[in-house]
Parts: sequence; structure tokens; C-alpha cells
Amino acid sequence: MPVNGWLVADSDMHVMEPADLWQRYMAPEWAHAAPVGLSEMERDMRVRVKNNIMLRMGRTRPRASVAGRPWKPEQDSAFAHAEERGWDALSQVMAMDIEGLDSTVLFPSRGLFVLALQSIDHIGPDGLEPDFAAAIAAAYNDWMADFVRESGAPDRVFGAAMLAPHNVPAAVDELARNAERGFKSAFLVPGLIDNRPWHHPVYDPIWREAERLDIAVSFHGGGQCHLKPDFSFSDSLGDKLMLWHSFNQPLGIMFVATCFTSGGILERFPALRVGLLEGNCSWAPFMMYRLDEHWEWTGRYEAPELQMKPSQYLLRNCSLSVEADEDTARHYIDEFGDDNLIFSTDYPHADSKFPNAVKSFLGLPFSEESKRKILWDNYAKLYRVPTPEPREGAAHG
Repeated sequence: MPVNGWLVADSDMHVMEPADLWQRYMAPEWAHAAPVGLSEMERDMRVRVKNNIMLRMGRTRPRASVAGRPWKPEQDSAFAHAEERGWDALSQVMAMDIEGLDSTVLFPSRGLFVLALQSIDHIGPDGLEPDFAAAIAAAYNDWMADFVRESGAPDRVFGAAMLAPHNVPAAVDELARNAERGFKSAFLVPGLIDNRPWHHPVYDPIWREAERLDIAVSFHGGGQCHLKPDFSFSDSLGDKLMLWHSFNQPLGIMFVATCFTSGGILERFPALRVGLLEGNCSWAPFMMYRLDEHWEWTGRYEAPELQMKPSQYLLRNCSLSVEADEDTARHYIDEFGDDNLIFSTDYPHADSKFPNAVKSFLGLPFSEESKRKILWDNYAKLYRVPTPEPREGAAHG
């Protein structure tokens, strides 16, 4: 299907950080405790922080056969260009060109788990000291700033800044530091630090600063970690990826959406832009119906500050991601329209459709106008990315 003239953006493209990122970038006073990336497994995304290894793994088994690995055989050739270059910044741009992407905001792999620990006040010495957590985030962000620079494509490649909610004042400073150097979003994982929900007023300085800076705040889940709630139900579902992973990403995003809408954050910060990433969008019509119903039922005394239905806050402030093959997203468009949906390839994770993610998306049962908006307009609106001139030969189809 020819779509000449369309710009295509990935709202959530991943990097594969080097195992020694934190050894190279941690502030000197924390270098002795720097997180260590592990590399024993194929395309390993684990990281050791103090006495904890994340993401959490299940039972140890004999080395898997090709038939039993989560990676498809064709992904070996699809990712070969990046593995040969050690997943460097130039390989990231090569992947964009292979997929046909004009722009992207980059999110981590190991970095999705590196802060997924409670604080020492909550779980004792195995937890994260607030200043240590802030230093881990700052080191990642310094690496990402170099990665964007080394890509040679600063008009196409943008960073998302890791924030450590363990240390709110430092997170506010880190948000401002990275907005100043061109990052287009902050990011957090849905799991809670010390069981404080996101609408707890302790986090209001983060949302206030993001609103002041006019920068998006994005949430992106990962695998099984040590935060609560356990959106993967790992205690009940065990370690089979097809079971727990089905819940982990969307439930985490649904939880965040509830905190921001029914929890009142978006009433207090009406200009805040929120990205709800890699959790699909097909759940939203039903979940918003439930939240609206309960607001109408008990909102007058449980949330008298809310001036709108939860679904109206979602539509006004939040952007939700569409997977490349998410056929059921048509129900979201039928119910809520197409003004706040964004697209992602999920490169280079095992469930990515790369290098055919855009092609797969173009086959979904949406109107041409919806596809155009999802592939670029809504991305540019969420991240405040200026529209570049279409690149020569950038037709997709």
C-alpha cells in the first residue's frame, strides 16, 4: 500500500544498553556500587543492582533449543547488523532506515529494571538509597545523551530521561537537566516505590515540573521485578512468558491510567502530557467505562475534586500505544477516535515485528487518515517533535 509523503515515527523504540554502562557513567562517589549488566544469556537484558538481579528469572533449565527460545529464527538475521556493531548508535539509525522510520524517542532495555527496587526505608539494606537511585538514573541519562549525539541524527533520534521516584527532588532536577539538552520525555515504570500510588501528593513536584517544562511523562512496564503491585501475577502464574507477560504490560498501564484520571493528577495538572506505552489500547473502552461508572456512583464524595469523567481526562491528556498487529484497536477508534494513539515497533525485543512492523500496522483495519495520525501527528503532539522534511526515498508500504 503506497503511503508516499507520510512521516513515520516510533514512539517507543528500545536501545540495548552496554553491560558496562553504569561502570562507565556512574558519578565517582557511587562507582563502587555501580549496577552491572549481565551477558550470559542470549541478548541479555538483566542487570545486577546491589544483591538483586532483574529482571527476575524463573527456574533454571538446560540451555534451550532453538525451538524453545523466545527469539524467532528470522530475528537472528534481522538484528545481525546491530549485534555486529555491539548495538551502537549507528546501528540504531540503521534499524530506523530498515524499518522506514523518520523519528523516534528511545527507551531502555536494562534500564526498565535497574530502578525496580523499593527503598531502604521500606525493605532494608537490599533496597535503594534515594541518592543512589538518583545517581543510577543520571548515569543512564548521560549515556543516552552521548548515544543520541553519536547517532549523527539529532533531528531524528531523541532520548527519554530515566527518573528515580525514590528521590523526588532529584527527579525534578533530573527532568529539568535533560529537558534542557533535548530529551523529549521522562519515563517511569508502573510499579510503585514503597507502595505509594502515583496520585500520592509526594509525586506532585514531578508532574508540576513536567507541566512547567512542557515535556511528556511516559510510563513503560518491563518484566518481572521487585516492585508492587506484581502486574504479572508471578506468584500465581509462574514463569511461563505466555502467561505472565500477557498481563504485565497492559495491567501496569491500566493502573497508571487509573491513578492519573480517577486519582486526580490530571485535574491538578491539566496541561500535563502522559504517554502510556507498550500496554496496548484495546482495553481502554472497557476500563474507562468502569472508571466512569464508578465516578458517577461514588465520585461525589470520594473524588469531589474531579470536574470530568475519567475517560475525558484520558482523552485530553494521555497517549496510548498501538501494537503493529493490534487489530482490536479498531474498537478504541470507534469509541474514542484517533487523536491520542501512537505507534511503536518495540525494536529490538523478542515480541517486535521488526523489520516489518510498519508494514504490519499498515494492514490494520483503520482508515488512511487514522493511520497517518497514529504514525506521526499524535507522536509529534505528545513529544513536541518538530515535523521534518520527508527524507528522500522514505515512502513506506
